[in-house]
Amino acid sequence: MDASTTSPTALAIHGGAGVIERERLGADDERAIRADLDAALDAGHAVLARGGGALDAVEAAVRALEDSPRFNAGHGAVYDADGRHELDASLMEGHTRRAGAVAGVTTVRNPVSLARAVMAHSPHVLLVGAGAEAFADTRAEIARVPNAWFDTDHRRRELEQAQARERADAEVVVDLKGRYFGTVGAVALDARGHLAAATSTGGMTNKRWGRVGDTPLVGAGTWADDRCAVSGTGWGEFFIRCAVAHDIAARMAYRGDSLADAAGAVVMQAVPRLGGDGGAIAVDRDGNIAMPFNTAGMYRGWIRPDGSRGTAIFRDP
Repeated sequence: MDASTTSPTALAIHGGAGVIERERLGADDERAIRADLDAALDAGHAVLARGGGALDAVEAAVRALEDSPRFNAGHGAVYDADGRHELDASLMEGHTRRAGAVAGVTTVRNPVSLARAVMAHSPHVLLVGAGAEAFADTRAEIARVPNAWFDTDHRRRELEQAQARERADAEVVVDLKGRYFGTVGAVALDARGHLAAATSTGGMTNKRWGRVGDTPLVGAGTWADDRCAVSGTGWGEFFIRCAVAHDIAARMAYRGDSLADAAGAVVMQAVPRLGGDGGAIAVDRDGNIAMPFNTAGMYRGWIRPDGSRGTAIFRDP
């Protein structure tokens, strides 16, 4: 597609999938969550509307979600077992297959932008921990904050509850289904027909030993090529084992599956078959959007090629 050719744009975002109980989500909280989803849609769509690229759009949308205290990424990140925050992110550009990712960063306000810097200004794809922090030191455009900047009261309570359960049932493996929701992501199709995806997370409450999930792993939590872009949210260990994001793309490339069929088969069948759960958002080069999830809810939003838009939390909008 040459520079003079334009096509309709599309954008989808998620704020995580998990056990979101309708009766426990108050009206004020629901309005606030939907407002933050709308703000992220506005940030990404503003890029696409002025002819910007899909990669810029997904970064802008995810940055908005990272700055919200209502999702498990950036300012709302969960606590690890030591009472700190370790953040992961990745993004990928479809038509070039360029990608960047970071894991275990502790002072970067917007990890998705550091992942973008890794892609653009280093020879690497994935940087972790102290090395990623050292790389951030070389980039003046990367905003830094003390680790306490990510603190929120509700995430502190979640840590206390998780550690109380752990003490009470030390010999039992805690069922993690639905307890991790909040990871954020975005996928976009721009006016040149290019695709991109980005994902960001604080990981899992009470995680230890430097645990890293699927979010910063290209092919597991994030993928984009010239057919589709995918961002996942769920129990990361199972998304890694299923290579969720790439499997969706592969089913389209090798079997000719539609976006909806590919995403549905992976999220609704492959992941649960192994015992995991979660959801994904995806967009293809024709602007079709798929948002399957096998949990009680998934925070999500979309702007379709015809301009229609919406946000949803449960199976019914």
